[in-house]
Amino acid sequence: MQCQILSIGDELLIGDTVNTNASWMARELTEIGVEVNRIYTIKDDLAGIKEIVNEALSSADVVFTTGGLGPTHDDMTKQAIAELLDSELVVHEPTLDFIKKIFKERNIPFSKSNYHQAEVIEGCEVLFNEQGTAPAMWFDHEGALLVVLPGVPYEMKHLMNHHILPRLKKKIGNKTYRASHYMLTAGIGESTLSDEIIGDLNPFLNGNDISLAYLPSPEGTRIRIRGQASTEQKLKDQMETLIGHIKKQADGFIVGEGKQIRLAEKVGESLQEVGLKIAVAESCTGGSVANSLTDIPGSSNYFKGGIIAYENEVKVNQLKVNANDLQQQGAVSKAVALQMAKGVAQQLNAHIGISTTGIAGPEGGTDKKPVGTVWIGFWSEDQHFAIRAQFTNDRLINKQRTTATALEMVRRILLDISEMPYGLKKQLA
Repeated sequence: MQCQILSIGDELLIGDTVNTNASWMARELTEIGVEVNRIYTIKDDLAGIKEIVNEALSSADVVFTTGGLGPTHDDMTKQAIAELLDSELVVHEPTLDFIKKIFKERNIPFSKSNYHQAEVIEGCEVLFNEQGTAPAMWFDHEGALLVVLPGVPYEMKHLMNHHILPRLKKKIGNKTYRASHYMLTAGIGESTLSDEIIGDLNPFLNGNDISLAYLPSPEGTRIRIRGQASTEQKLKDQMETLIGHIKKQADGFIVGEGKQIRLAEKVGESLQEVGLKIAVAESCTGGSVANSLTDIPGSSNYFKGGIIAYENEVKVNQLKVNANDLQQQGAVSKAVALQMAKGVAQQLNAHIGISTTGIAGPEGGTDKKPVGTVWIGFWSEDQHFAIRAQFTNDRLINKQRTTATALEMVRRILLDISEMPYGLKKQLA
């Protein structure tokens, strides 16, 4: 089943809004066996919408549009498709009643433009939108499917998950079994992971039946394995053979398995398993480590708290860092990282303390300490050390990579993995 996605809106083209809809839809459609072969982003223009929709319907089995269903003058999708299909706009009474009810509950006046939100294209099947005011519309048009969706992401996702994806799954049937498997790795770069650790995978990749992709991010590299086969057992066997090989080769670099798995989540699980609590002292990351840990539900079971010690005065007064060390060695140094980690653990009565101090950039670097220089400290009753890393000239990337490296360092200590993230070494107190 061939599919094309049309994202409509001037705001997408000029960069005011990031087009997350297309990537989410493409991912979900691929999962059920629909091949997305084109994605368009087009402006709010009546003639342009008609032209691209018509072109897509002539070359695809399924066409999706998102956006342009709002109540204002720049929302042209319904009118364009109505003209293309030689249809009229008619009021969908259940939607009109629903919109009026929402406005009444919120004590908002109901205007003429809101009335237009209840209009749909005659001849469509209306897919009721319980999450908003613009319904979706489903058309069977000359052998192709046309699905018109609102552009608000949570409304689009609700309609896709509850109405559209189940229908498409049923339409496709189970002639081919498909599956995807995800693994998150950390502490190693994409190319090193591929070339030196996992190695050549060609013997495991069976034509188009099994595929693998490396998906790098500041947190780590996610490995995505996709497979399809004529039987469920054959698919399972093919997938498990490749997954088993990767697990054997990558071992300690694998954080966990699953599409949504996060590094901070696995750190939290490990802390909870051993009954330890952690505290963080952050300078260059500005609270990013604490934020990552507390993004995880239940983090109060293992996260004590943190101190954002940005100025040296805070390092001295709150973390008991030696003022002479700050003056002689600088805030970005092994000595300061060690003291910050120990200080926060003692101040907050935690089993583990970690610290971050670095030159995030884009300014502030020197020949000896260029932008991207970072020290990360660790303290517990059993270990006290720091690691030095060198990242980029980009401030935000440096914060993200420092956060990920700090979390990966903790994960490895908790799992008794002796090696630090790739290329980094412990420097003992």
